[in-house]
Amino acid sequence: MDLSIHTTVLPHDDPDAAVAFYRDVLGFEVRKDVGQGAMRWITVGPVGQPDTSLLLAPPAIDPGITDAERRTVTEMMAKGTYGWILLATEDLDGTFEKVRAHDAEIVQEPTEQPYGVRDCAFRDPAGNQIRIQEVR
Repeated sequence: MDLSIHTTVLPHDDPDAAVAFYRDVLGFEVRKDVGQGAMRWITVGPVGQPDTSLLLAPPAIDPGITDAERRTVTEMMAKGTYGWILLATEDLDGTFEKVRAHDAEIVQEPTEQPYGVRDCAFRDPAGNQIRIQEVR
């Protein structure tokens, strides 16, 4: 098989805040923005990587999801335990300082992990955990 990662999904609960974060803080380009109001599906991705995208989508809108499940998703998003993504950079310290300068919620400063990577973590406006590993 010849597979590649094309798109992964993270929830958002404020599309304008999501766009501002991924575009202005992380430097991603906005590729598509469809829908209206809170019901917007926004595709962003790293500049120069047109084949890799992140879809920011309204959470728990599938008609098969119960009200109890919607509440669970909302609660998990608020705690930062629902969605997460792992990114990579060659300049972890510089990237961390840029994110910190935009007042993102810091979860962990750059740290050498016992399992052999150096990384940091913060949350996007919807509470999704963003971990960034240093490429060595």
